[in-house]
Parts: sequence; C-alpha cells; structure tokens
Amino acid sequence: MLPTLRRAVAFLPAAALALAPAAGRTAEAESGGMPQFQFGNELTLAQVVWMVLIFLVLYFLLARWALPQLRSVLAERAQRIAADLDAAKAAKTEADRAVAELTAAARDARAEAQAEIAAAAHSAREAATRQTASLNERLEAELHEAEARIDAARATAMGALREVASETARTMIERLTGRPPQASTLEAALAASLAAPSSSTQG
Repeated sequence: MLPTLRRAVAFLPAAALALAPAAGRTAEAESGGMPQFQFGNELTLAQVVWMVLIFLVLYFLLARWALPQLRSVLAERAQRIAADLDAAKAAKTEADRAVAELTAAARDARAEAQAEIAAAAHSAREAATRQTASLNERLEAELHEAEARIDAARATAMGALREVASETARTMIERLTGRPPQASTLEAALAASLAAPSSSTQG
C-alpha cells in the first residue's frame, strides 16, 4: 500500500508539468476562455509553479516523515500482535501442560487410593480370620476344659454315690437279715445297679 501511494504522489507533479504547455496552447487558441486555463498569463503560470512546489513539499514530507512514521507504527503494531500471539500460544501450551499434569496426578491419586483400599480390606480380612481362628481355639479349649470338669465332677459324684449306696445297702441288709452282707456280692450288685442308669443315659 505504501509504495503505491508513493508512486501516485510522485506522478502528480510530473503530470501537472506535462499538461501545462498543452493547456496554455489551448487557452491561447480559444479566445474568451476561462482565465484559469490561460497559461500565457503570468499569474496562472505562477499558480501552477506554486502548486508543483507545494506537491513536491508534500511529497518530501510524506516520504521523509509521515510514511516512515506510519511504517514504524504498522511495524510496531505487527510486532505487538506477533508478541501477543506468541504469549497466547505459550499460555495455551502451559495450560495444556498443567491440565495434563493435573490429569496424571488425579489418575495416580485414584490408583493409590484404590491400592490403599484394597490393602486395608485385605488386612481387615486377615485380621478377622486370625481373630476367628483365635476365638475358635479359645472356645475349643474352654469346651475341653468344661468337659474335663464335668467328667471330674461326674466321677466324684459317682464315687460319693457309690459310697452312700454301699453304706445304705449294707445297713438295710443288715437290718433285714440280721447279719452283714458279703462285700463281693454287695459290690457286684451296686456296680450293676449304677451301670444300668449310665447305659440308658448314653443310649
């Protein structure tokens, strides 16, 4: 755009200088024409010369000051836009990297939490299994101990009952017959009598 404008401004003085003689001849050939086109007149020629000088000054000002300023402004604006685009690209890259890191951290945290939950569940199952086994062992030991105490109590009771029954039977037989019974006969009878309830209970 700037080179085209510069060529157009440079072409205007040359075109004015080229058209001035032809316009003067046309004005001289036509009598009674417009004064502005009578280039034989010194005033008109002076106006044309001043117009050319003004165009040259304007062209010089545009070429030396205005156009470089405009070019500098456009270059600075283009540089600022490029810098903004680079900053936007860098920010987008940084945001993408942050999102990727956040996603990876969330994935790792989720996997770690699942692993900890699985480990805690496994540990809880093992602890429950050990507690159950320990409780079963303790209950089994207490059951054996209770059975042993019951057997001991039964044996003690049976011994005491045998003594009481033997003494009672001896006393009754002696009162009925007037003489003490034979010890072997009494013991056999007592053994048979005590064995019968025990057999019926087991059955």
